[in-house]
Amino acid sequence: MVEPRDAQATAEHVRDGMLANDRATKMLGMTIVEIAPGRATLTMPVRDDMLNGHDICHGGLIATLADSAFAFACNSYDELTVASGFAVDFVAPGRGGDVLTARCSEVTKAGRTGVYDTEVTNQRGERVALFRGRSYTMKGKPAVPDRTAG
Repeated sequence: MVEPRDAQATAEHVRDGMLANDRATKMLGMTIVEIAPGRATLTMPVRDDMLNGHDICHGGLIATLADSAFAFACNSYDELTVASGFAVDFVAPGRGGDVLTARCSEVTKAGRTGVYDTEVTNQRGERVALFRGRSYTMKGKPAVPDRTAG
């Protein structure tokens, strides 16, 4: 009989399994620095190829960082969960050489839907963006197939 994982071990299992196949997160140089049930923190260095015509980080890439943190947070229970929508507000620019941090936490989760808030800050702790994601869970489907289960 397979022993059930505790909540933290489940979140770590999902982190590892999702990251193994998450080409976008890896391509953008993101690092997962924390994972816990309903929470995730990711960082992303702002490279020169991420700057737009105003010489600031492209807003879509800041939103992508927040969306990746959201994805890891809402899947941390090992139930396949997807975004049903999100809103993002940019409050300051990200600049070349910055290291942005996205901290996502669950606001509410009921039935198949959830709401998650993510704050994106720079290395000085200055707020860059606020992101609210809405999730939809596919009940009965694991976020990451367990390759050790028989």
